[in-house]
Formats: sequence, structure tokens, C-alpha cells
Amino acid sequence: MTRAGDAETGVGTVRAVLFDLDGTLCRYRRSPGEVLAVAFEREGVDPVFTVEAYREAFDRFAEDADRMADLRERCFAALCADRGHDPELGRTLARTFADERDQTDVVPTPGAEETLDSLAGRYPLGVVTNGPRDAQLAKLDGLGRREAFDVVVCAGDDTPAKPAPAPFERACATVGVDPDSALFVGDSPETDVVGANAVGLVSVLVGERDATDPSGVAAPDHRLSSLADLPTLLSARYGH
Repeated sequence: MTRAGDAETGVGTVRAVLFDLDGTLCRYRRSPGEVLAVAFEREGVDPVFTVEAYREAFDRFAEDADRMADLRERCFAALCADRGHDPELGRTLARTFADERDQTDVVPTPGAEETLDSLAGRYPLGVVTNGPRDAQLAKLDGLGRREAFDVVVCAGDDTPAKPAPAPFERACATVGVDPDSALFVGDSPETDVVGANAVGLVSVLVGERDATDPSGVAAPDHRLSSLADLPTLLSARYGH
């Protein structure tokens, strides 16, 4: 499979730009760790599990839950049960967490707003994000950017979760481009880079994380320290 940026084909054409959401376009004002600590305190229990354990378990339940509240309850119940606690404690903690969490209370990552403004009208734009649709659309509403995108695919809800090919393929089909003419920007080597590479999109890893897969399958086509550098990459490498 060749892609728009493959060495064999020279400089190709990027006709659409797709983005991950969490950590790429936005982040919570209050981190999940802060909200989890409040939930433990409000319920009067010592921390039963870490926020890292929550993040690791999240995708296990993403495809079976219709809404964020259901996903979190399943996740917290399992985390408690795995540690010898009553699963009902997990469900209670999840409800308390939800009381403290406002899905619209997000801020753009550095360079996100300027980049979206720069690309508007030049490319079809899309979001491919893991997470329940209600929560992910609320984040876009919190950014005031839902209408900026021609397609929003909530993987794990609309399709299997990233890095499965389906969410990337659906986004490309919706905006009417072949995957090898699209570019995907994300902050996760494991879900964003692996998934984009497998489908043939040009992959861009943004942020400081490294792709550590020794086989090289997770190596992105490009690395950027900030989204603010994306318009320059597109102009310099792809002629737009």
C-alpha cells in the first residue's frame, strides 16, 4: 500500500485532514486524576485504583457502552472487583466522578485553534476519536468547534475502537477521499499512528511521545511538537 507521503511516489496530494480529539485538539481543564481524587474523598474511601489503571481499562469497555456514564460505571466496577472490592463501590465512585466531571469543560491544546482556522476552507476536516458519542460531542461543543468538522467518528461507539481500520475508513468515505489522500494527526502511537498507518493515511504524531514499537510499525510519517506546525508541514511537504 502506498500513501500520499511514500518515498516511492514522491510528494503526494493531501485532500483531507483528520484529527484525534483527546490530547490532540483538547484537554480537560481538570485532569481525570484530579476528579478521581475528589470522588474518592467524597465517598470517604482510600484510593482503590489509580488514574493510570482507569486509562488502561477504558478501551476494554468502550465498544459495549452506549454512553460515557455507562462506560465509566462498567470500568470502575471492574477495577474495584479486580482489587477485591465490591463492584457496587465502583459504580458509586463512577456516579460521584460524573457529578464532578463536565464534559464541556475543555481547553484547546496549544496551536489547535490557529491550525483549525488556517485549514478551514482548504481541506475537508474530520475527527476520529475513541469514546462515547455523547461525551466526545460535548467536548467539541465546549471548544465551540463542532461545526468546523465535516465528519466526527466516535470509535468504540460508531465503529470498533482505534486502532481498528473501520473508523479511519468511515471518516475518509464520508468526506469522499481515499485513505491514501488523507492525513491523520494524533498523540498516541498505539492507537493513532498504528491505525492510520494500517489504512494508508499519512500519519502525524504530535507532542512529545515516542513511537516505541521495535518493529517500526508505529513509526509516524511525521512528528510535530505542536499542532501550530501543521500548516507549515502541509505547505512545505504537500504543496498546500
